[in-house]
Amino acid sequence: MANKSARTPSAMKRHRQSLKRRARNKAKKSMIKTFTKKAIAAAESGDKEAALKYMRVAESLIDKAAKGPTLHKNAAARRKSRLMKKLHKLLGSLSA
Repeated sequence: MANKSARTPSAMKRHRQSLKRRARNKAKKSMIKTFTKKAIAAAESGDKEAALKYMRVAESLIDKAAKGPTLHKNAAARRKSRLMKKLHKLLGSLSA
């Protein structure tokens, strides 16, 4: 995938690196979204154990993404907070 603006060897290498990073970051974010959705779906269906399992996996993935440049630490904290809030709401209504 040639870039018209990158002409020097260093610019071309930089472009290749950015494409690799973009693909890696996209995969990580996609996995976070997948496990978040699985946790919410499990909580909605009433499966508390599965919801907690998926929630732990999602939380771990979010923390790992925040450790690197994939997610900002505040964005990671916000995602975890919203996930917890949603799960507590769903699982709390389940036990009540």
